[in-house]
Amino acid sequence: MTGWQFVGAVALLAGGTYTIRLAGLLVRTRAQVSPAVEAILERATIVLLVAVALTGALFTGDDVTGPARPIGVAVGVAAAWFKAPLVVVIVAAAATTALLRVVGVP
Repeated sequence: MTGWQFVGAVALLAGGTYTIRLAGLLVRTRAQVSPAVEAILERATIVLLVAVALTGALFTGDDVTGPARPIGVAVGVAAAWFKAPLVVVIVAAAATTALLRVVGVP
């Protein structure tokens, strides 16, 4: 893939994303969704985000990652649970993973 193909692909993806967002805003004013459907859609969003996060935390390509990364993610989740600032959450997770790898945990 050349540089221009990459730029074109990113521009197409960005354009499609904003088109979908705009369509959502326009349709939202014309269509009514029941509270039950809205609750299901909110839960589905959370499930999707958690699934993506777990996949990134537990797998490297096709292989299961070592324990250092999931432990670092768990530390980050704990910091977020206690309402630490985002910078603290990220630094705590990264530092934990890095320290575990320095001491030999894969």
